[in-house]
Amino acid sequence: MGSYEDRPKILIIDSYDSFTHNLAALVNRAIPSSSIYIIKNDEVAFAQLVHYLSYFSAILVGPGPGSPLVPSDIGVVKDLWKLPDDSLLPIFGVCLGFQSLGVEFGAILKRLNVVKHGQVSRVAHNGDLLFQEVLQGSSVVRYHSLCIDMELSPKLEGLAWADDGEENGQVTMSLKHKHKPFWGVQYHPESVCTDGSGLLVIQNFWRLACDWRLRAGKYAKLWDDPAQSQFSGNAWPSVRFADASRLKFSPQRVVSSKLLLPQLSVPHICEVLGVHKAGTDFVLLDSAAQPGAHSIIGCIHPSTLKIQHFVGDTFVSLIQGKRRTSCTLGSSDIWMWLASFMQTKEAVEGDSSVPFWGGLVGYLSYELGVDAIQCCQRRRNNKNARFPDVNLVFIERSLVVDVKTGCIVLQSLLPKDDDWLASSASALKRAANREDDLQKAHFMSRSDEKVTVICPDKEDYVSKVKEAQDYLFAGESYELCLTGRTQILVPKTPTPSFQTSWELYKKVRSVNPAPYAAYLRLHPTTLISSSPERFLSYSRPSTQKGADVTRKHAEDILGSPKEIGENLMIVDLIRHDLHGVVGADVDVKKFCDIEEYETMWQLVSVIEGRPQPPVPSKLDSEDEHHCNKQLGWDMLHKSLPPGSMTGAPKKRSVQLLQGLENGERGIYSGVAGYWCVGGSGDWSVVIRSCFKLDEEFMTDGSPEISKGVDVEYDKWFVGAGGAITALSDPLSEWDEMITKLHSVLRAFRTEE
Repeated sequence: MGSYEDRPKILIIDSYDSFTHNLAALVNRAIPSSSIYIIKNDEVAFAQLVHYLSYFSAILVGPGPGSPLVPSDIGVVKDLWKLPDDSLLPIFGVCLGFQSLGVEFGAILKRLNVVKHGQVSRVAHNGDLLFQEVLQGSSVVRYHSLCIDMELSPKLEGLAWADDGEENGQVTMSLKHKHKPFWGVQYHPESVCTDGSGLLVIQNFWRLACDWRLRAGKYAKLWDDPAQSQFSGNAWPSVRFADASRLKFSPQRVVSSKLLLPQLSVPHICEVLGVHKAGTDFVLLDSAAQPGAHSIIGCIHPSTLKIQHFVGDTFVSLIQGKRRTSCTLGSSDIWMWLASFMQTKEAVEGDSSVPFWGGLVGYLSYELGVDAIQCCQRRRNNKNARFPDVNLVFIERSLVVDVKTGCIVLQSLLPKDDDWLASSASALKRAANREDDLQKAHFMSRSDEKVTVICPDKEDYVSKVKEAQDYLFAGESYELCLTGRTQILVPKTPTPSFQTSWELYKKVRSVNPAPYAAYLRLHPTTLISSSPERFLSYSRPSTQKGADVTRKHAEDILGSPKEIGENLMIVDLIRHDLHGVVGADVDVKKFCDIEEYETMWQLVSVIEGRPQPPVPSKLDSEDEHHCNKQLGWDMLHKSLPPGSMTGAPKKRSVQLLQGLENGERGIYSGVAGYWCVGGSGDWSVVIRSCFKLDEEFMTDGSPEISKGVDVEYDKWFVGAGGAITALSDPLSEWDEMITKLHSVLRAFRTEE
């Protein structure tokens, strides 16, 4: 392989799609000697971009939402096809890029009768060199609602087709320009379910591109300082430099002890630790069902630091007991601020078998993720009516329970904290000896309480499903995850509401046990989650289960084209997110496996990524270690909001959902979990959950919250929804939303 300057440079034009990094990874496999750069289609004006095209050996125009006939959807792409002969270079279009190539040279854009989003088709080709060694009938993944008709385009030649039978007839899947070095495919060669033909087609394109350049006598310019200056921020994967100037901090030492008390359940342990104490914060990340393995309990003391932030604020709030201060973000954002904070909180000598030694625990809202992808938001002016977008607590004392063995690990990051370890161990041992009494303690019946449930309006929700499908048919998105918010008014009991929330959590845990459950009581919010969905873990679509739902029934339902296509879109989206941070080394370890949970059957896919080592910058191995510790946090930042809660392409889908949904989602469809001082992290999607604002917070000048709500009620919110595809039945989507809603409502002892 030649020097970096000699390596061929490939430019990818991204039309704000959520699969672009998958395409980059495929190009990396097909052309391993290349250097890849990605720009948005509106990032560089064409008049400026054209001066730099001579540095590149080829261009790939990626997929994206919308139409090639809409200038804001296609950006500079439309101008690439009009390059003068002396500036020509090989171009390959995918999906939207393919359609743009077609319409610019006379093809007619049409809508498919039956949309193909996340659907696998077999392709027949005419033997063109672009399909050299590609078998007839190769399986490819399609994400499109628009297609091109080439009958009136004499400058183009069709190369491959899919036969949709009575649905759409024969649909063009590939074409080339008869005289210029332009090729394209309608399908997605980079999808996880496209077979090996995807790689072959990109390899063949590169071979054709090199042959054309050789015949034309065109050679890419040597990469120089002007090119590096223009595109240094566009390299894929992003070059990570370990920071040798990082401040050095003395790591904290993890001190721990172990107890084997299998007779104590996780809720019992929480009650021993004072979960019922008035006016206190409490955090529990609970593996209440398989495949969860460990439950994490944070022991909050008066000096424990709580960190809160609202999107749009230029500061972060730091709370210790009754003391609240503000820290200005300055030129940083909240993600950078938290990363810098955790750099100072390193720990060593923890038990490697224990996933959490101490660190940040809490939640990050959906709106924080929306802000991360630079979508404008319509926020309530009154902050008192909103949930904090970041609500985290730095845990220095913790218990980690192995739910299979009953082994309890008590841990502290505080110096000279042996007394706390000893007293906590003694309290747990005493509780184990009076287990029956503990089970009876603090029990509170709610059977006489009259709960008021305000659900989304059925007619309105079904109408929004249809409106979402109109966007899908128009090519604006492949999938839209529509949600609705339900309000639950619960009469206050004579005991404080914080106790009510704990009893409610135990009921949720009982009726809907989940592997990624959580009880997070961090004033002014309380979150009760029974999530079955892990979002992201980094190292140091479902069916409700009933008595008549067998594995065979689940396979019939979850194995339908709609469900598989829905899951495929999210898998491809998550692959894109991972490829965007770690580079090429991303694998789908499990795809659409059907797994049985205690209250549901779930389609499960597992995608793993392994980072490239950072580029040395006068650093030692310790600096590289610190750089890798930040990678998981960076991955979380780049992956939010969860694609399973938005649809794809993510940004366009979020924008469309903002117009469909009434108000903010808040904590729902954000993430809850931890970032350990050892560098690991584990975050779940906040679904199957309910949450509330403390009364004194939400009613302080907040007419939209307090209007018509008696102060004798706690007001809980529950979000629920589903992924809308072109194959969705609107009434079935309503039923699915209500089914998911009932997984939480059952804990309130109500049927509606």
